Amino acid sequence: MVIDLLLLSIILKRKFTSYSLNNFSVFKFQMLNFFRKKFSIFCFFDNHGYEFDKSYECIAGAGVIKSMIAINAPGLHKLDQFRKENQEWIFGHLAYDVKNEIENFESSNADGIQFPDVHFFVPEIVFILKQNEVQIGADQAYDAQKIYDEIISCKLVEGPVCTTPSLKSRFSRNEYINTVRKLQQHVLRGDCYEINFCQEFYAGNAVIDPFDVYRKLSMLSPSPFAAFYKYQDKFLICASPERFLKKTGKTIISQPMKGTAKRITGDVIADEQQKKGLLNNEKERAENIMIVDLVRNDLAKICKEGSVHVKDFLKIYAFPQVHQMISTIQGDLKEDVALSEIFLATFPMGSMTGAPKKRVMELIEKYEKTKRGLFSGTVGYIGPGGDFDFNVVIRSILYNQSGEYVSIQAGSAITFKSIPENEYEECLLKIAAIKKALE
Repeated sequence: MVIDLLLLSIILKRKFTSYSLNNFSVFKFQMLNFFRKKFSIFCFFDNHGYEFDKSYECIAGAGVIKSMIAINAPGLHKLDQFRKENQEWIFGHLAYDVKNEIENFESSNADGIQFPDVHFFVPEIVFILKQNEVQIGADQAYDAQKIYDEIISCKLVEGPVCTTPSLKSRFSRNEYINTVRKLQQHVLRGDCYEINFCQEFYAGNAVIDPFDVYRKLSMLSPSPFAAFYKYQDKFLICASPERFLKKTGKTIISQPMKGTAKRITGDVIADEQQKKGLLNNEKERAENIMIVDLVRNDLAKICKEGSVHVKDFLKIYAFPQVHQMISTIQGDLKEDVALSEIFLATFPMGSMTGAPKKRVMELIEKYEKTKRGLFSGTVGYIGPGGDFDFNVVIRSILYNQSGEYVSIQAGSAITFKSIPENEYEECLLKIAAIKKALE
């Protein structure tokens, strides 16, 4: 096997050292406390034990060796160059408004959080956690043993004195329902088949402790694509159950999630009936099927002819608050497909737009009242060999610490068969655990 010497030389600079763990759960939060003391930028992912085509139980990158940022400017091709120059571990995000680069749109709605459209970084330290072990991959400037010792002896950092944010909605209940009816008229006229319509719940003058809120949210709603991400004074506290894209070798998968039913806690029989009801619900199935078709089309642009297929169709997964209907679409990538080509073909994810994608993004811009920002975008990581895993940023709290602004967004898929009142209640269901974490 021929090994790229440049790749080998860069990888060898980051030596991974393994340490045994006595208490996996405790170490996770000791590590986050260490990040809090040391770094203005870090990115942490937690699978929470779900067997969901997982890559790692937990993985994190902290500190910055090199980074790239794009704000209101093309960033995808810059990402290709950044990846070419840094055949290393890379962490970062694409915000929803990267759509403007893809489709030549403009966005004029307000944004209280202000994450950059694109940000990726090579971390100073990479952590890979398993139940009984942590691997610490440090840049030459760091000593892995000292890092480990400091983490396990690190005293808890006291956060700010906090109050429960008083959340408001950009839409009153009646406004939301009337807007859904307008969107249904677009469906009736044939403008679109399905549209993901979102609303923002927000609070100004909000002082929260992002670390404490993430800890609470992890307990209330452990999710397979959870993330805790800090970019300077901006935070993402994410309990996402949805994967956007995962690449392993030449294989790429997407796992769109459409179809939601409330869990019934304390009654196994009733909860199982909810699960069966979701699987057999004509409207929920139609939502998922439409997005499966869209994702198949997206992947066909970058995959070998005939390789795209549906691996799992309309499968029901149980999460703490809800049952979700998820399908898995898989394909084999064409030779020499660039990272930018993959994102250009697939972003934003169909589950957060609807179909057809370009038209519904225009309607989203018209009818929603705020920019989505990092919500509906993706956070993930790329390994030294080019494999990657990216989530869908939903079920999340976004916080601008300097601006004291908290934002939670939630949406649902609007079709002609939607009952507007039910769609409003679905939004409230999706933010229930998040609101508890802020209390």
